[in-house]
Amino acid sequence: MIALASAAVLTMTGCGASTEPSGAGQSESPAAGGSSEALTVYNAQHDSLTQAWADAFTAETGIEVTLRQGSDYELSNQIIAEGEASPADVFLTENSPAMTQVANAGLFAEVNTDIIEQVPAEYRPSTNMWTGIAARSTVFVYNEDAIDESELPESIMDLQNEQWNGRWGASPTGADFQAIVSAMLELEGEEATAQWLAAMKDNAEAYKGNTAVMKAVNAGQIDGGVIYHYYYYGDQAETGENSDNVSLHYFKDQDPGAFVSVSGGGVLASSDQPDQAQQFLTFITGKAGQQVLQDGDSFEYPVASGVAPNEALVPLEELEAPEIDAAKLNSEKVTELMIDAGLL
Repeated sequence: MIALASAAVLTMTGCGASTEPSGAGQSESPAAGGSSEALTVYNAQHDSLTQAWADAFTAETGIEVTLRQGSDYELSNQIIAEGEASPADVFLTENSPAMTQVANAGLFAEVNTDIIEQVPAEYRPSTNMWTGIAARSTVFVYNEDAIDESELPESIMDLQNEQWNGRWGASPTGADFQAIVSAMLELEGEEATAQWLAAMKDNAEAYKGNTAVMKAVNAGQIDGGVIYHYYYYGDQAETGENSDNVSLHYFKDQDPGAFVSVSGGGVLASSDQPDQAQQFLTFITGKAGQQVLQDGDSFEYPVASGVAPNEALVPLEELEAPEIDAAKLNSEKVTELMIDAGLL
């Protein structure tokens, strides 16, 4: 599976990914560290968010950044296939399991101390082989006309119960949902997770993408769905046409459904510009980089340098998320369990 995914993304990168450096028109003088080459960032985060980070970093340092776009597992598998020959200097993801995959392959350099000091321990792995750069919260979106607040599930694990048969949906093929299952596996164990996934296969609707799940809830096609919070806030900030009939339910109480997924950033050990690569991570986890999250339209959570989230969001400390070491999230086992359940 890894080989196939790697081949697919190599084809995608060759013909469709963005390879234009940020900061066009900036100084071409050698950056700190003595290299005049642009940093190459394999980017699985939202294009617009990382472009904003890259542009701000280039404006401050004069170091240009080339972004190569892909999804979490497409790019993690590509990095593993490329090994020490990878042209990537930095890898950014939406969720942490893909970071752990690369870290377990021994391909990351440990992040610098100044980065560690900017990011609280709960938003980076215990190994310090990469760091958190942003976060998103798991939520249960529900149709206000179909579900009364008193009927909402207390736990995400309750969705396997008979009363929810045919009433909810999710996007099982996406890295977002697989990260949530990774948290469930760590918190509840393999047997409970396998049982939940089997019930999901029989009783839930599968959609392609979190937006599709929210649209289905909004249209009354299903009563509820499991997604990340920012899809709702992003739609509300625009037309609201896909979310006006939707409310958010936060499971809280350290439930697996209260999982806060950490977006990751790491420096490749094979980078020929390690100082500049570390400088890039220092920037995006610093105040200026985290304020891009606070002020922008991604509606993801800042996790570093004490920067508060967008005022529309529920503060992280109120989400009562479970404490999980991101280094322990097991994407390979999750893939195996989801294949066994017929979800992949």
